[in-house]
Amino acid sequence: MSVSLIVLQSFPAARSTTNPYLIQLGRGLEDLPGVTVLTFSWRRAITGKYDVFHAHWPEILVNGHSPLKKLVRQMLTLVLLGRLALTRTAVIRTVHNVGLPDGISGRERLLLRLFDRMTTFYIRLNNETPLPTDRPSATIPHGHYRDWFSGFRRPERVPGRIGYVGLIRRYKGVEDLVKVFRATAETHPDLSLQLGGNPSTPELGEHIAALAAGDNRISLHLEHISDAELAETICSSELVVLPYRFMHNSGGALTALSLDRPVLVPANPVNDALSGEVGPGWVFQYSGELTPAAIIDTLAAIDGQGPRPRPDLSAREWPVSSLAHREAYDQARGLVPARAERPQSAGTR
Repeated sequence: MSVSLIVLQSFPAARSTTNPYLIQLGRGLEDLPGVTVLTFSWRRAITGKYDVFHAHWPEILVNGHSPLKKLVRQMLTLVLLGRLALTRTAVIRTVHNVGLPDGISGRERLLLRLFDRMTTFYIRLNNETPLPTDRPSATIPHGHYRDWFSGFRRPERVPGRIGYVGLIRRYKGVEDLVKVFRATAETHPDLSLQLGGNPSTPELGEHIAALAAGDNRISLHLEHISDAELAETICSSELVVLPYRFMHNSGGALTALSLDRPVLVPANPVNDALSGEVGPGWVFQYSGELTPAAIIDTLAAIDGQGPRPRPDLSAREWPVSSLAHREAYDQARGLVPARAERPQSAGTR
Protein backbone atom coordinates (compact mmCIF):
# COMPACT_ATOMS: atom_id res chain seq x y z
CA MET A 1 0.00 0.00 0.00
CA SER A 2 1.40 3.39 -0.99
CA VAL A 3 2.23 5.86 1.76
CA SER A 4 0.70 9.31 1.71
CA LEU A 5 2.40 11.86 -0.49
CA ILE A 6 2.26 15.67 -0.69
CA VAL A 7 3.32 17.05 -4.08
CA LEU A 8 4.05 20.71 -4.70
CA GLN A 9 3.67 21.53 -8.39
CA SER A 10 5.54 24.50 -9.87
CA PHE A 11 2.37 26.04 -11.37
CA PRO A 12 -0.01 28.33 -9.45
CA ALA A 13 -3.74 27.84 -8.93
CA ALA A 14 -5.52 27.37 -12.24
CA ARG A 15 -6.58 30.39 -14.30
CA SER A 16 -8.29 30.66 -17.68
CA THR A 17 -4.89 30.77 -19.40
CA THR A 18 -3.35 27.81 -17.55
CA ASN A 19 -2.12 25.00 -19.78
CA PRO A 20 -4.77 22.22 -19.66
CA TYR A 21 -1.96 19.65 -19.48
CA LEU A 22 -1.06 20.97 -16.03
CA ILE A 23 -4.66 21.10 -14.83
CA GLN A 24 -5.38 17.55 -15.98
CA LEU A 25 -2.18 16.31 -14.35
CA GLY A 26 -3.14 17.92 -11.06
CA ARG A 27 -6.67 16.48 -11.19
CA GLY A 28 -5.40 13.03 -12.11
CA LEU A 29 -2.98 12.99 -9.19
CA GLU A 30 -5.68 14.15 -6.78
CA ASP A 31 -7.80 11.19 -7.83
CA LEU A 32 -5.12 8.80 -6.57
CA PRO A 33 -5.50 7.59 -2.98
CA GLY A 34 -3.08 9.15 -0.56
CA VAL A 35 -1.90 11.96 -2.85
CA THR A 36 -2.29 15.63 -1.97
CA VAL A 37 -1.49 18.18 -4.69
CA LEU A 38 -0.42 21.71 -3.81
CA THR A 39 -0.16 24.53 -6.34
CA PHE A 40 2.72 26.98 -6.30
CA SER A 41 3.24 30.15 -4.33
CA TRP A 42 6.59 31.40 -3.14
CA ARG A 43 5.48 31.32 0.50
CA ARG A 44 4.29 27.73 0.19
CA ALA A 45 7.42 26.65 -1.70
CA ILE A 46 9.81 28.14 0.85
CA THR A 47 7.95 27.56 4.13
CA GLY A 48 5.32 24.90 3.38
CA LYS A 49 5.37 21.17 4.05
CA TYR A 50 5.60 18.81 1.08
CA ASP A 51 7.39 15.61 0.09
CA VAL A 52 8.37 16.30 -3.53
CA PHE A 53 8.66 19.37 -5.72
CA HIS A 54 7.62 18.83 -9.35
CA ALA A 55 8.92 21.49 -11.73
CA HIS A 56 7.59 22.34 -15.18
CA TRP A 57 9.43 24.99 -17.23
CA PRO A 58 11.70 26.17 -14.35
CA GLU A 59 12.69 29.15 -16.51
CA ILE A 60 9.37 30.71 -15.47
CA LEU A 61 10.54 30.81 -11.86
CA VAL A 62 13.57 32.98 -12.71
CA ASN A 63 11.81 35.35 -15.11
CA GLY A 64 9.62 38.41 -14.60
CA HIS A 65 7.80 41.18 -16.44
CA SER A 66 10.19 43.85 -15.14
CA PRO A 67 13.89 43.89 -14.18
CA LEU A 68 12.98 44.31 -10.50
CA LYS A 69 10.46 41.45 -10.52
CA LYS A 70 12.95 39.25 -12.34
CA LEU A 71 15.66 39.98 -9.76
CA VAL A 72 13.29 39.25 -6.85
CA ARG A 73 12.24 35.95 -8.41
CA GLN A 74 15.85 34.96 -8.95
CA MET A 75 16.67 35.65 -5.31
CA LEU A 76 13.61 33.66 -4.24
CA THR A 77 14.72 30.79 -6.49
CA LEU A 78 18.07 30.69 -4.68
CA VAL A 79 16.26 30.58 -1.35
CA LEU A 80 13.99 27.79 -2.64
CA LEU A 81 16.95 25.73 -3.85
CA GLY A 82 18.60 26.16 -0.48
CA ARG A 83 15.43 25.01 1.25
CA LEU A 84 15.16 21.95 -1.00
CA ALA A 85 18.79 21.03 -0.31
CA LEU A 86 18.50 21.58 3.45
CA THR A 87 15.32 19.50 3.76
CA ARG A 88 16.55 16.89 1.25
CA THR A 89 13.33 17.17 -0.71
CA ALA A 90 13.09 15.17 -3.95
CA VAL A 91 12.98 17.42 -7.03
CA ILE A 92 11.25 16.05 -10.14
CA ARG A 93 11.43 17.93 -13.41
CA THR A 94 9.41 17.29 -16.56
CA VAL A 95 11.61 18.14 -19.54
CA HIS A 96 9.17 19.75 -21.97
CA ASN A 97 11.77 21.40 -24.22
CA VAL A 98 15.17 20.62 -25.69
CA GLY A 99 17.88 22.77 -24.10
CA LEU A 100 17.68 26.12 -22.34
CA PRO A 101 15.44 28.88 -23.72
CA ASP A 102 16.93 31.40 -26.14
CA GLY A 103 17.50 35.01 -25.14
CA ILE A 104 17.97 34.50 -21.41
CA SER A 105 20.63 36.18 -19.31
CA GLY A 106 23.77 34.60 -17.94
CA ARG A 107 22.31 34.76 -14.43
CA GLU A 108 19.20 32.88 -15.58
CA ARG A 109 21.37 30.23 -17.24
CA LEU A 110 23.38 29.82 -14.04
CA LEU A 111 20.24 29.39 -11.94
CA LEU A 112 18.74 26.88 -14.37
CA ARG A 113 21.93 24.85 -14.39
CA LEU A 114 21.91 24.93 -10.60
CA PHE A 115 18.31 23.74 -10.72
CA ASP A 116 19.40 20.78 -12.87
CA ARG A 117 22.10 19.92 -10.34
CA MET A 118 19.37 19.82 -7.68
CA THR A 119 17.07 17.63 -9.78
CA THR A 120 16.62 14.11 -8.44
CA PHE A 121 14.56 12.58 -11.25
CA TYR A 122 13.51 13.57 -14.77
CA ILE A 123 10.28 12.87 -16.61
CA ARG A 124 10.32 12.97 -20.41
CA LEU A 125 7.29 13.07 -22.66
CA ASN A 126 8.98 11.01 -25.37
CA ASN A 127 12.10 8.87 -25.71
CA GLU A 128 13.82 11.36 -28.05
CA THR A 129 14.19 14.10 -25.43
CA PRO A 130 17.83 14.58 -24.32
CA LEU A 131 18.28 14.98 -20.58
CA PRO A 132 20.41 17.75 -19.03
CA THR A 133 22.18 15.36 -16.64
CA ASP A 134 22.56 11.62 -16.11
CA ARG A 135 20.03 11.49 -13.27
CA PRO A 136 17.40 8.70 -13.37
CA SER A 137 14.36 9.26 -15.55
CA ALA A 138 11.09 7.85 -16.85
CA THR A 139 9.15 8.46 -20.05
CA ILE A 140 5.48 9.33 -19.49
CA PRO A 141 3.62 10.32 -22.69
CA HIS A 142 1.76 13.62 -22.82
CA GLY A 143 -1.87 12.95 -21.91
CA HIS A 144 -4.66 13.59 -24.41
CA TYR A 145 -7.35 16.29 -24.32
CA ARG A 146 -10.46 14.27 -25.14
CA ASP A 147 -11.99 14.62 -21.69
CA TRP A 148 -11.02 18.30 -21.54
CA PHE A 149 -12.95 19.17 -24.70
CA SER A 150 -15.81 16.72 -24.25
CA GLY A 151 -18.31 19.42 -23.27
CA PHE A 152 -17.59 21.90 -26.06
CA ARG A 153 -19.53 22.38 -29.27
CA ARG A 154 -17.99 20.66 -32.29
CA PRO A 155 -19.08 22.22 -35.58
CA GLU A 156 -18.93 20.27 -38.82
CA ARG A 157 -15.73 20.57 -40.78
CA VAL A 158 -15.57 23.06 -43.64
CA PRO A 159 -14.08 21.48 -46.79
CA GLY A 160 -10.78 23.11 -47.74
CA ARG A 161 -10.35 24.94 -44.44
CA ILE A 162 -6.87 25.05 -42.88
CA GLY A 163 -6.62 25.78 -39.18
CA TYR A 164 -3.95 26.97 -36.76
CA VAL A 165 -4.54 27.76 -33.09
CA GLY A 166 -2.28 28.29 -30.12
CA LEU A 167 0.32 30.69 -28.84
CA ILE A 168 2.04 32.45 -31.73
CA ARG A 169 5.80 32.57 -31.33
CA ARG A 170 8.43 33.10 -33.98
CA TYR A 171 9.74 29.53 -33.83
CA LYS A 172 6.23 28.25 -34.66
CA GLY A 173 6.46 29.63 -38.20
CA VAL A 174 2.97 31.13 -38.43
CA GLU A 175 4.28 33.81 -40.81
CA ASP A 176 5.48 31.01 -43.10
CA LEU A 177 2.01 29.44 -43.04
CA VAL A 178 0.37 32.70 -44.08
CA LYS A 179 2.83 33.26 -46.95
CA VAL A 180 2.54 29.68 -48.18
CA PHE A 181 -1.24 29.77 -48.00
CA ARG A 182 -1.39 33.01 -49.99
CA ALA A 183 0.56 31.25 -52.74
CA THR A 184 -2.48 28.99 -53.30
CA ALA A 185 -4.78 31.88 -54.26
CA GLU A 186 -4.72 31.36 -58.03
CA THR A 187 -4.81 27.57 -58.14
CA HIS A 188 -7.08 26.93 -55.13
CA PRO A 189 -9.25 30.00 -54.46
CA ASP A 190 -11.77 27.82 -52.61
CA LEU A 191 -9.39 27.15 -49.69
CA SER A 192 -9.60 29.12 -46.43
CA LEU A 193 -7.31 29.67 -43.47
CA GLN A 194 -8.51 30.30 -39.93
CA LEU A 195 -5.79 31.39 -37.55
CA GLY A 196 -6.20 32.14 -33.84
CA GLY A 197 -3.86 32.78 -30.94
CA ASN A 198 -2.01 35.40 -28.96
CA PRO A 199 1.24 36.67 -30.57
CA SER A 200 4.26 36.78 -28.27
CA THR A 201 4.89 40.43 -29.23
CA PRO A 202 2.75 43.19 -30.77
CA GLU A 203 5.27 43.45 -33.62
CA LEU A 204 4.79 39.79 -34.52
CA GLY A 205 1.02 40.23 -34.58
CA GLU A 206 1.31 43.31 -36.82
CA HIS A 207 3.63 41.44 -39.16
CA ILE A 208 1.20 38.53 -39.53
CA ALA A 209 -1.72 40.91 -40.11
CA ALA A 210 0.26 42.70 -42.83
CA LEU A 211 1.10 39.38 -44.52
CA ALA A 212 -2.58 38.37 -44.54
CA ALA A 213 -3.93 41.73 -45.74
CA GLY A 214 -5.77 41.58 -49.05
CA ASP A 215 -6.60 37.86 -48.97
CA ASN A 216 -10.21 37.52 -47.87
CA ARG A 217 -9.77 33.76 -47.54
CA ILE A 218 -7.76 34.35 -44.34
CA SER A 219 -9.47 34.91 -41.00
CA LEU A 220 -7.29 36.18 -38.12
CA HIS A 221 -8.03 36.21 -34.41
CA LEU A 222 -4.78 37.53 -32.98
CA GLU A 223 -5.48 37.41 -29.26
CA HIS A 224 -5.99 34.85 -26.53
CA ILE A 225 -8.74 32.45 -27.54
CA SER A 226 -10.92 30.47 -25.17
CA ASP A 227 -11.03 26.70 -25.12
CA ALA A 228 -14.47 26.85 -26.74
CA GLU A 229 -13.10 28.98 -29.59
CA LEU A 230 -10.10 26.69 -29.93
CA ALA A 231 -12.34 23.62 -30.23
CA GLU A 232 -14.54 25.34 -32.81
CA THR A 233 -11.57 26.39 -34.92
CA ILE A 234 -10.05 22.92 -34.92
CA CYS A 235 -13.30 21.05 -35.50
CA SER A 236 -14.31 23.30 -38.40
CA SER A 237 -10.93 22.73 -40.09
CA GLU A 238 -10.31 19.94 -42.54
CA LEU A 239 -6.60 20.05 -41.68
CA VAL A 240 -4.62 21.59 -38.82
CA VAL A 241 -1.20 22.82 -39.95
CA LEU A 242 1.59 23.33 -37.41
CA PRO A 243 4.50 24.82 -39.40
CA TYR A 244 6.99 24.93 -36.52
CA ARG A 245 10.56 25.74 -37.45
CA PHE A 246 11.48 23.47 -34.55
CA MET A 247 9.06 20.92 -33.11
CA HIS A 248 9.66 18.43 -30.32
CA ASN A 249 6.74 17.97 -27.92
CA SER A 250 3.57 19.46 -29.35
CA GLY A 251 0.45 19.95 -27.28
CA GLY A 252 -1.08 21.50 -30.41
CA ALA A 253 -0.81 18.26 -32.36
CA LEU A 254 -2.35 16.29 -29.50
CA THR A 255 -5.16 18.83 -29.21
CA ALA A 256 -6.07 18.40 -32.87
CA LEU A 257 -5.88 14.61 -32.64
CA SER A 258 -7.98 14.65 -29.46
CA LEU A 259 -10.65 16.47 -31.49
CA ASP A 260 -10.32 13.96 -34.36
CA ARG A 261 -8.68 16.28 -36.85
CA PRO A 262 -5.61 15.37 -38.92
CA VAL A 263 -2.43 17.42 -38.61
CA LEU A 264 0.37 18.42 -40.98
CA VAL A 265 3.67 18.76 -39.10
CA PRO A 266 7.42 18.84 -39.82
CA ALA A 267 9.00 15.43 -40.35
CA ASN A 268 11.09 14.29 -37.39
CA PRO A 269 11.48 11.16 -35.22
CA VAL A 270 8.99 12.35 -32.59
CA ASN A 271 6.24 13.03 -35.13
CA ASP A 272 7.06 9.80 -36.95
CA ALA A 273 6.54 7.88 -33.71
CA LEU A 274 3.29 9.77 -33.07
CA SER A 275 2.08 8.82 -36.55
CA GLY A 276 2.75 5.16 -35.88
CA GLU A 277 1.07 5.36 -32.49
CA VAL A 278 -2.25 6.95 -33.50
CA GLY A 279 -2.72 5.05 -36.75
CA PRO A 280 -2.70 5.91 -40.47
CA GLY A 281 -4.35 8.98 -41.91
CA TRP A 282 -3.94 11.32 -38.94
CA VAL A 283 -0.37 12.64 -38.82
CA PHE A 284 1.00 13.92 -42.14
CA GLN A 285 4.58 15.16 -42.36
CA TYR A 286 6.58 17.39 -44.69
CA SER A 287 10.35 17.62 -45.09
CA GLY A 288 12.25 20.89 -45.30
CA GLU A 289 10.20 24.07 -45.53
CA LEU A 290 6.42 24.13 -45.73
CA THR A 291 5.20 24.51 -49.32
CA PRO A 292 1.83 25.01 -51.02
CA ALA A 293 2.22 21.52 -52.51
CA ALA A 294 2.53 19.98 -49.03
CA ILE A 295 -0.81 21.49 -48.03
CA ILE A 296 -2.58 20.67 -51.29
CA ASP A 297 -1.29 17.10 -51.40
CA THR A 298 -2.29 16.50 -47.78
CA LEU A 299 -5.82 17.79 -48.40
CA ALA A 300 -6.07 15.47 -51.41
CA ALA A 301 -4.91 12.53 -49.31
CA ILE A 302 -7.54 13.32 -46.67
CA ASP A 303 -10.27 13.57 -49.30
CA GLY A 304 -9.24 10.20 -50.70
CA GLN A 305 -9.47 8.39 -47.38
CA GLY A 306 -12.45 6.28 -46.50
CA PRO A 307 -13.85 5.87 -42.99
CA ARG A 308 -11.13 5.17 -40.42
CA PRO A 309 -10.96 4.66 -36.66
CA ARG A 310 -10.40 7.62 -34.38
CA PRO A 311 -6.76 8.36 -33.51
CA ASP A 312 -5.53 5.76 -31.04
CA LEU A 313 -4.68 7.73 -27.90
CA SER A 314 -5.04 4.80 -25.49
CA ALA A 315 -1.43 5.18 -24.31
CA ARG A 316 -2.23 8.72 -23.19
CA GLU A 317 -5.11 8.13 -20.78
CA TRP A 318 -4.79 10.32 -17.71
CA PRO A 319 -5.36 7.59 -15.09
CA VAL A 320 -2.37 5.74 -16.59
CA SER A 321 -0.29 8.93 -16.69
CA SER A 322 -1.20 9.90 -13.14
CA LEU A 323 -0.22 6.51 -11.77
CA ALA A 324 3.09 6.66 -13.67
CA HIS A 325 3.77 10.07 -12.12
CA ARG A 326 3.05 8.69 -8.67
CA GLU A 327 5.55 5.89 -9.32
CA ALA A 328 8.13 8.44 -10.48
CA TYR A 329 7.62 10.46 -7.29
CA ASP A 330 8.13 7.33 -5.18
CA GLN A 331 11.29 6.47 -7.10
CA ALA A 332 12.62 10.00 -6.61
CA ARG A 333 11.91 9.92 -2.88
CA GLY A 334 13.84 6.67 -2.62
CA LEU A 335 16.88 8.31 -4.20
CA VAL A 336 17.12 11.08 -1.59
CA PRO A 337 18.95 10.15 1.64
CA ALA A 338 16.82 10.62 4.72
CA ARG A 339 17.72 13.51 6.98
CA ALA A 340 19.83 12.43 9.91
CA GLU A 341 18.18 12.77 13.29
CA ARG A 342 19.84 15.32 15.57
CA PRO A 343 21.40 13.52 18.54
CA GLN A 344 19.89 14.47 21.87
CA SER A 345 22.19 15.92 24.47
CA ALA A 346 22.48 14.36 27.90
CA GLY A 347 20.52 17.21 29.41
CA THR A 348 17.49 16.62 27.22
CA ARG A 349 17.07 12.89 27.76
